[in-house]
Amino acid sequence: MTLEETEPRSLRRDADEAIGVSDIVLVIATGVLLGPEIGGLISTEYSLCSHARHVSECECSDVNHLTEHLKKIQEKDLCHIEDYEHSNDTHADTAHRRLAGGGVYTSYEECLEKSCHAEISHECQLTPDMFTLIGHAGVALMIFESGMHFDFQKAKVVGPKACVVAVLGTILPLAAGTLLTMAFQKPFFPQGVAAGTALAPTSVGIALRLLGEAGVLKENFGQAIITAAFVDDILSLILFNVLFSLGGDFDVVQVVVNPVVGVVLMVLATLLALHFWPKFINGWLLPKVPVKEGAKVARTDEVLFLLMFALLLIYAAITHFLGTHLWGCFIAGMSFATLEPQHHAHHVWVRQTKRMTSWMIRIFFACTVAFSIPITQLLSVEALWKGSIMGVVACILTKVLCAPFMGKARWVIGWAMVGRAEFAYLIAQMANAANMLDEEMFSIIIWALLWATVVAPLVFRYVLNRYVKSEGLEDQPPNMSFFHSESPRKLA
Repeated sequence: MTLEETEPRSLRRDADEAIGVSDIVLVIATGVLLGPEIGGLISTEYSLCSHARHVSECECSDVNHLTEHLKKIQEKDLCHIEDYEHSNDTHADTAHRRLAGGGVYTSYEECLEKSCHAEISHECQLTPDMFTLIGHAGVALMIFESGMHFDFQKAKVVGPKACVVAVLGTILPLAAGTLLTMAFQKPFFPQGVAAGTALAPTSVGIALRLLGEAGVLKENFGQAIITAAFVDDILSLILFNVLFSLGGDFDVVQVVVNPVVGVVLMVLATLLALHFWPKFINGWLLPKVPVKEGAKVARTDEVLFLLMFALLLIYAAITHFLGTHLWGCFIAGMSFATLEPQHHAHHVWVRQTKRMTSWMIRIFFACTVAFSIPITQLLSVEALWKGSIMGVVACILTKVLCAPFMGKARWVIGWAMVGRAEFAYLIAQMANAANMLDEEMFSIIIWALLWATVVAPLVFRYVLNRYVKSEGLEDQPPNMSFFHSESPRKLA
């Protein structure tokens, strides 16, 4: 099959996926139905980390007869019984202690129980189950690839306005999500802030496909969408970092110093991406690589892929100690966005990782996210109506209204920012695991994200088509740069 015969078919397949509802909903639903809580196809030995299997040992009915897990918590001196000795006084409601990642406790027994659950959640993050480990690895690869799409030249053209759109698109969902969480009788911190943070990230994968199909990626509003989406990702990564730094007692290093160091690192990485890596890779490294005759994959491509993977690991390891490895994944990908020929580095990466990453992302949704969804809470009427309000107001409306100063394209840009995908679900899942969202709020957030996931592609397609027709842009040629097409050599 020739390249000319294959590419249109690939484009039609991508367009069909873009027009329909995102398959995230289907994948999550499949994981829920086949998971341990309903179908039981996956054994808990594979769906739960080893520490979570001992969660029943956190029950505390008598402080004189504690389980081994509770004794360990007691030995850590996280809870002090003297804080609760005046529980019979008239000021009993003030007798509590707030712990890292926990909440407000009214008794010593409750403090031990919640601290035990928080400890198990922490251990599960350090030593996750097999499916969670694979899913998070897939998310890291996906964010690295998204960083490779960053276009510095386009960012210069529409940078200032796009940055304002990104700031509003991050702050408005954060504020609305926090306020609605408080209206649902939940505390401002950690639950309100965690809920708002989970609703903030934008995913414009479907929007980029539709923009490319319409041939309007080069238009100002298309550039604004791309730039705003990636700045939104950066802000969400910073917000994500700060959120989990605030999970414990205030630590100036984690809350202030680490985010500042992360921003400085990003600035340095940007300078390296613009001025060092192109010269080093194209001007020095690749010309020294010997030619390998008759090879299916060029030796230079092998070296380039090895360098990409090495830089991914290095940046991810550095930012892991600053709060989240995902930050490093993005700036590592961004480091290869300016190499010549254009998009070649992306083709090299996709050729080697596309299928693996797509399946790892499916595992993330079907297992990491789906297995952590509390079915009884999610299927409750209360979670549904609260999640619907959260979805319409904090998840959809706040993004739609984030570009009021962008002229005729304001609705196209606003609806392009509505989409949610991996990162939003990741924040919700990690906040739940860290005891920053209880099961009820986690279910509400999942409902809200599902609303955005279902509604965004349908409405965006409608407003984009209307705008393209009104501006006379129907005859623009399709733009191939943001489609995940295979390399010509592999397709031929």
